[in-house]
Amino acid sequence: MATVNDVFRFLDTFAPVGIKMDFDNVGLLVGRADTCLSAVIVSLDITSDVISEAVGIGAGLIVSHHPLLFSLTSITDSDAISKRIILMLENGISGICMHTNLDAAHDGVNDILASRLGLSSGKRPLELLSDDVDSPYGKYSYGRIGYLDVPIPLERFLPTVKAAVCADVVRYYDAGRDVSKVALVGGSGGDQFRHVIEKGCDTFVTADIKYDLFLEAKELGVNLVDADHFYTENVVIAPLADRLREAFPDLLIRVSEAHGPTVKIYN
Repeated sequence: MATVNDVFRFLDTFAPVGIKMDFDNVGLLVGRADTCLSAVIVSLDITSDVISEAVGIGAGLIVSHHPLLFSLTSITDSDAISKRIILMLENGISGICMHTNLDAAHDGVNDILASRLGLSSGKRPLELLSDDVDSPYGKYSYGRIGYLDVPIPLERFLPTVKAAVCADVVRYYDAGRDVSKVALVGGSGGDQFRHVIEKGCDTFVTADIKYDLFLEAKELGVNLVDADHFYTENVVIAPLADRLREAFPDLLIRVSEAHGPTVKIYN
């Protein structure tokens, strides 16, 4: 019977913890490595609802993208994160979180997002948004550059973005340039904008864009699209579950039915 550690070692083969960002906290963050499993929940986040869902189907492990914790000085029932950890431990549920390492991984968040957007589908391969990160794992980047086979106006590209990530709305600045060479970062990617400019991209798709970055994009003449943090990263969850099903056919692998976008839009 597969254990928590078996699942972690498999995940580490294609999203090694060694390529995470320095600030990040990834790997087995809660629970016992030797726990035997019959079911696993895969979710973007480990929320109270997801934990209850795991309890309901007897899942001994939640695999998430976002880390449950970064730094804690105590674990008591006095704060929300600690309460979730206590609930997991009380029910024998472990938590594995694969965050920026899964962003950077081959066929991780950004490769899947690029494919959903129809980038580099035939003529050109994806490129690294930043090529200055090297390691024993080779070169990697937390973003990608891809190309449309046929350049199109941004107003025609926006419906593709919205449908690709299943977002309710997208925020954007239209610089009046055709969309051709596109940079993307799933989740919060505003800090990568300098690489977008350095690489001569005409369009940048990411999330959590602040007002000042929209102003900068206007000054520099770059199309900017904010497609929401949840939606731009949640694209990895179903494919991740599929990879786990293939590797562990005897386990019930379930994409969380309890977790969805937290932020709602009032029209």
